[in-house]
Amino acid sequence: MADQAKFQKMLEVLLMLDCKYGRTISELSDRFDISQRTVYRYFDTFKQVGFVIENNNGYFRIDKENSTAQDISQLLHFTEEEAFILSKTIHAIDEDSELKEKLVKKLYSLYDFDRVIHAIAKKEETENIYNLIQAIKQQKQVVLKEYKSGNSKNIRDRIVEPIDFTINYTGVWCYDTEDQTNKIFKASRIEEVEILDNDWQFKPKHQVGITDIFRMESFEPIAVQLKLSLLAYNLIIEEFPLSEKYLKKKNDTHYLLTTDVGNFIGVGRFVLGLPGEIEVVYPKIFKDYLNDKIVKNY
Repeated sequence: MADQAKFQKMLEVLLMLDCKYGRTISELSDRFDISQRTVYRYFDTFKQVGFVIENNNGYFRIDKENSTAQDISQLLHFTEEEAFILSKTIHAIDEDSELKEKLVKKLYSLYDFDRVIHAIAKKEETENIYNLIQAIKQQKQVVLKEYKSGNSKNIRDRIVEPIDFTINYTGVWCYDTEDQTNKIFKASRIEEVEILDNDWQFKPKHQVGITDIFRMESFEPIAVQLKLSLLAYNLIIEEFPLSEKYLKKKNDTHYLLTTDVGNFIGVGRFVLGLPGEIEVVYPKIFKDYLNDKIVKNY
């Protein structure tokens, strides 16, 4: 096995051990198509770098309280914004630089490795997100065990077809088989994810909404254009780095932001926080929304 492929497989095994109840040796061996002897060798390597592997009646997991290594989620995870900033910084290095070539290879090697990047959001949600990824790849239905609904205020199981993740994997776009609608389920409200044998049954009805640069989601994007002062331009770049793709310089002191938003909550909060620094070019309904907020606050 090539060194890089071996390293990636070891990372996959390590991620699998970052769970609540543990994994058996045979489960790891079967899932990654390696011998049980190799699994034990990986365990030895993990122990050498500071991880403590706990054995509970044949179920192995990382003992985070006693491990001296850093939290694996902190070692491996890049959010979309972090990856964007890091990638941009690397590509700013001189084209002929050998350092740039090495950094680009390392970044893309990790960032394209979905079981490293996608499987980690918050450490307590790791296993659920991993199972959702597998269900999406295999196009399987899942049960979201004891889902805590913010709308109906109840806790119950939900059978859904997971489609894709929202920004930073805080939620998952799903088709709800019960009410037959597409919606977002928050990862923090899922107790456990059970992958069913049932294949997707409603694929033609699947729909994923947008996540705008202000981290708001919606199925009905709204086109907006804002004229930003230099102060507003600097702040939006700092607070919402992905906005840079939608900014255009108008003159030495002003920039235009032209983008779609999921709703007016995120962009409205940004505009109202900078009075006198932002002009709404369109749409009129956004201007009305802001005026209404100002009247209510005063």
